[in-house]
Amino acid sequence: MAAFIDSHAHLADPAFDDDRAAAIERARLTGARAVVCIGESLAAAARARALAAAHPGFLWFTAGIHPHDAATFDPITDPERLAEECRLGAVAIGECGLDYHYDHSPRLAQRRAFSAQLALARDLHRPVVVHTREAEDDTRAMIEEAGAGGVRGVLHCYTGSHRLAEAALAVGWYVSFSGIVTFKKWDDDALLRLVPDERLLVESDAPYLAPVPHRGKRNEPAWVSLTLARVAEARGTDAAALGERVTRNTARLFGLAIPGVD
Repeated sequence: MAAFIDSHAHLADPAFDDDRAAAIERARLTGARAVVCIGESLAAAARARALAAAHPGFLWFTAGIHPHDAATFDPITDPERLAEECRLGAVAIGECGLDYHYDHSPRLAQRRAFSAQLALARDLHRPVVVHTREAEDDTRAMIEEAGAGGVRGVLHCYTGSHRLAEAALAVGWYVSFSGIVTFKKWDDDALLRLVPDERLLVESDAPYLAPVPHRGKRNEPAWVSLTLARVAEARGTDAAALGERVTRNTARLFGLAIPGVD
């Protein structure tokens, strides 16, 4: 059984209210060494923090403002509240970024909120968890500037271009793949091979994007094992060896103290 860390799961989402403890146990049983629970809003971060406190050493949490909610981002109070979550243990800023597909918030508001969170990550020495969709030029420009200033991060649930991935890798960032790579429509195994071993992460993005053969169901961290196997296949390597590699990568990026993981 291959070990892994689920680098991005919304375990505090209400979709898990009926069986959250069982889902966490299933993750352990399928090889998960840890799960990074994403706080995509201040309210979600607080829930994720409480959940992580109940599962020390296995669950970790982040705090950020999703681009969908950027229109309500307060440039004074929200960074202060995110900084407080970091003082309480958040291992990263995010999920933040740019989403020009849905445009739930004006693009200028998205860029301002993203810029503020990149600056906060720099000041607090935290990595960032970045969502990007149909916003490649602006995302690339902003992460190149942030990376030059020492900000580390990950492009999560990545399905973008090779050019953007290469730009992120060039400034020392990571790239994470989700269950999308198991879908029939996936046709870019070259992208899965482009990311070096030492910069590769895997994730569930639960409760979304369940991998085949569970597509259409609520996703959960246990099924990252299927994504890992698919990425290993595309890269022509052993899933167990790749699992050890992504486990170390995730622990290093987020600063997770996990026994036996260096």
